Amino acid sequence: MIAARWLGSTRHDLDSCGSTNDEAERLARDGAPHGTIVTAARQTAGRGRADHDWYSPDADNLYVSCVLRPSLVPASVPPITLAAGIGVCDAVNSWGAHASLRWPNDVFAMGRKIAGILTEMSSRGQTVEHVILGVGVNVNGTEFPPDLADTATSLRTALGGRRVDRASFTDALLMRLERWLDRFFHGGIAAISGPWTERALLAGRRIRTEAATGIARGLDRDGALLVQDDRGKLHRVVAGDVVLL
Repeated sequence: MIAARWLGSTRHDLDSCGSTNDEAERLARDGAPHGTIVTAARQTAGRGRADHDWYSPDADNLYVSCVLRPSLVPASVPPITLAAGIGVCDAVNSWGAHASLRWPNDVFAMGRKIAGILTEMSSRGQTVEHVILGVGVNVNGTEFPPDLADTATSLRTALGGRRVDRASFTDALLMRLERWLDRFFHGGIAAISGPWTERALLAGRRIRTEAATGIARGLDRDGALLVQDDRGKLHRVVAGDVVLL
C-alpha cells in the first residue's frame, strides 16, 4: 500500500479524549502544521453534524481528526467535506464493503450509516486560519445503543463478521483522504464533483429536503446539492437532512 505523504506526518495517538476535533483544534491554535492528525481509541464527547452525539465505544472504531491549512477563502471550504467523503468511501470499499455516499457528510453500507465526517473552520475575515476535518468510522463495533440499532452498521458487519485491523485501516484511510483532498485543493469542486456523484446514493433519486422535494441532480459549483422539483425548477440545498423517497 502507498502511504500518505503529508497527512499524518505529525500524529498524536491518544487512549481517550473528549473529542478528537477538540484536541486537533487546540493543536492547530498552538501552531500544529498542515497534515497533523489526532486519533483516539475512545471519545467521551464525540460529536457529529448539528451537535449530534457520535457513539464512540472503546477500542472498536476509528476516530481521527486532521489539521488542514488550505489556501482557500472561507466560502470555498465546505466542499472539503465532500472530498473527504470520497476518500472515506473508497477506504471502506477497499476492504470489500459496498459503501456509497449520502450528502453532505455520511457514508452508508447495507442501507445503514458506517461513517460520518465533521468539518470545522477557523477564519479571520477572508483568511482561513485552519480547518479541522474529523472522521468517525464504525470499524469493528457490532452492537449499538437502541437509538442507533436500526440505522448504524460497521465495516466488520459489512464483511460478514471478519474483524478488521484498525491500524491497517487507518493507513488506508489516510492515503485515500490525502488523495482526494489534494485533488480538491488543486482543482476545486470540478475535480471531485463527478467522482462524488458516482459514489452517491442520491444521484437521480427522488428525495425530500427542507428546501424542496424532487430529483437529486448532483452538485453545484460550490458543493450545494441540486434538487429539481416536479415543475422542473432547480433548488440549491446548502444544509439540512436529506430523505430518500
